[in-house]
Amino acid sequence: MAAVLYLAVFLAAGVFIIRCLLPRHPFLNRIWLGLSLGLLLMMWLPALMAFALRFSIAAHLAALAPLAALCFLSWLGREQTKVRSWDAEEARQLRQSLWVCVPLILLSIWLQYTHVMRVDGSGNWNVGQSTYGDLPMHLSFITGLRNAAFPPDYPFYPGHQLSYPFLADSLSTSFLLLGCSLQAAVILPSVLMMALLYFGVMLLGREMTAGKKTIALAALLFFLNGGLGFLYDFDLAGGYEDGQLTILGRIEHILTGYYTTPTNQPDPNNLRWSNLICDLLVPQRTLLGGYCMLVPCLYLLFTAFTPGKQEERGGLRPELLLGVWGGALPLIHTHSFLALGLCSLGLLVYDMIFAEDRLGQLLRYLRYGVLAVALALPQLICFTFAQSLNGRGIAGLFEQLFLSDRELLARGIQPSHFLQFQFNWVNNRSGRGLRDLYLWFYVKNIGLPFIALLLALLEKNRRHRRIFAGAFAIILAAELIRFQPNEYDNNKLFYVAWLLSCMIVADWSAGLWRRLKGLRARPVIACGTAVAVFLSAGLTIWRECVSDYQAFDRHAVACASFIEENTEEHSVFLTGYQQHLNPVDSIAGRTVVCGPDLWLYWHGFDTTEAHQDIDSFYSDPQAHLDVLEKYGVDYIYVSSYERYNFGISTEVLDGLFDRVYDSGGYLIWAVPEG
Repeated sequence: MAAVLYLAVFLAAGVFIIRCLLPRHPFLNRIWLGLSLGLLLMMWLPALMAFALRFSIAAHLAALAPLAALCFLSWLGREQTKVRSWDAEEARQLRQSLWVCVPLILLSIWLQYTHVMRVDGSGNWNVGQSTYGDLPMHLSFITGLRNAAFPPDYPFYPGHQLSYPFLADSLSTSFLLLGCSLQAAVILPSVLMMALLYFGVMLLGREMTAGKKTIALAALLFFLNGGLGFLYDFDLAGGYEDGQLTILGRIEHILTGYYTTPTNQPDPNNLRWSNLICDLLVPQRTLLGGYCMLVPCLYLLFTAFTPGKQEERGGLRPELLLGVWGGALPLIHTHSFLALGLCSLGLLVYDMIFAEDRLGQLLRYLRYGVLAVALALPQLICFTFAQSLNGRGIAGLFEQLFLSDRELLARGIQPSHFLQFQFNWVNNRSGRGLRDLYLWFYVKNIGLPFIALLLALLEKNRRHRRIFAGAFAIILAAELIRFQPNEYDNNKLFYVAWLLSCMIVADWSAGLWRRLKGLRARPVIACGTAVAVFLSAGLTIWRECVSDYQAFDRHAVACASFIEENTEEHSVFLTGYQQHLNPVDSIAGRTVVCGPDLWLYWHGFDTTEAHQDIDSFYSDPQAHLDVLEKYGVDYIYVSSYERYNFGISTEVLDGLFDRVYDSGGYLIWAVPEG
């Protein structure tokens, strides 16, 4: 398959580049870094070529030239030292990583298969609970980027540049262009990114924890995060609720309800620490791509900048590699770039206080930071800031932070609801006051590991405190500033801080376990702790494994197939805007006049005018033909959703336009040119 061959070329190139630049790093670390770098280059190089050649096959072929050039330059600049070879330590690490990662990868394959347009026996396309809302949006990016001019527009809001980080989705577009089905184009790179993330956290744990078993514990604490939400589901002790719901009934409620798991109950229990795998990595492809690329950056940050390790791990080369890698993050996942910057700032402050060679350490940070910022700024200015700051740059930053919506409107500035002060994340919804006591909110959401973290930080352990300095900078920003209209999205920062904290918790727990040696109750304590730590995550994963929702029925799929085969690739369709399950943009990849506010509102757009125009046309097509000209509409689409929401008269549309499709309740009319 062309897509697999193309991917293999990039992965091999990444491994070769890392072999040249970082020969002193352990064998497994080099392979993991190389595969991750290859994937990073496959995201970026075709996209860069697309600015001249559209996101086309030609752009993908052209991307092989800079890939070859990078390999050649890496060979010229290779470190002339003996390559660290395979040894017994690598074999032990591989065995341990396989024990942890293989089950997680198998779980990921199952979740991706069941959650990404699984075709049932009737031809309907089904999804899971966590992908029901977000996946159609990502599908519209993936299908809409085919042969698109760069910089691209939103496929469901034309005329507005796509400022949402799109490179994780364009990676799937590459698979689609190279012959994969839509399902395979989504699933294959997603499984690969999840596998690299699992192995990456294990290898990061080897660098950041003190023991062998602590590596696995740190990874499990991160990926199987849960908290004490199960206490609410089982009414603190199991049994009955109002004499009706038994323990089995409670479990059935978790497995069949819509977001009733112990990790995700905003109301009434204020449980917001969603399981990372089920509620973030599987449905949020941008976050998956960002974390997959962020963990290598954290690895380079903590190996290249740890005092005393610089020369041991390659000196200048890993610093420059980190600068390039970090600078490539904004269009993959802006939150990951922000988390890396904040973590770096926290480490810099710590090192300036405690490092012996402060000047040398400062110069290292400056070299890496200047390079990363130089590469990131064009992405931030041309994409991120254009959306989040109303195009007003630094002035817009201060306006959003310090002025109220009323003051912004008085100055003629439309509030974007990005970048506003808000203390304590979702425990203080829209700044209306804390729902739970500050520490209790985190205790019940994160559980016993949060208590262990607080206790660990009381110990005089410089390595732990240095790690937490990086985590604390992230926590401080996420606790004080809301970076997007959706306040919940700050969790994308919190989870990075939690990844670093898991290293500390795993170390401290291992030390506590050793101190309990000789205590006969130690196995009982271990079993009870494991239940308290992992039961909420286990129930959430179980629920997600059995979740099954129909997204598109077979008639919608057939309609999308007709559109894809019989309409121009970037033609514009007029559709309703209330329903996010729209086969026109999600499956066929065509442009629609306006998509749902379920997505666009949280991206900072005011869609009032577009909504009014669509309402006007569907309610009286004859009187509002100018709407079609205004938006360059080529086709008019009507399904049961449009009939229900607008009360459309198909007879009127038949009198004005030629009906080109009518099947299964889906109708399409062609708008004549001119």
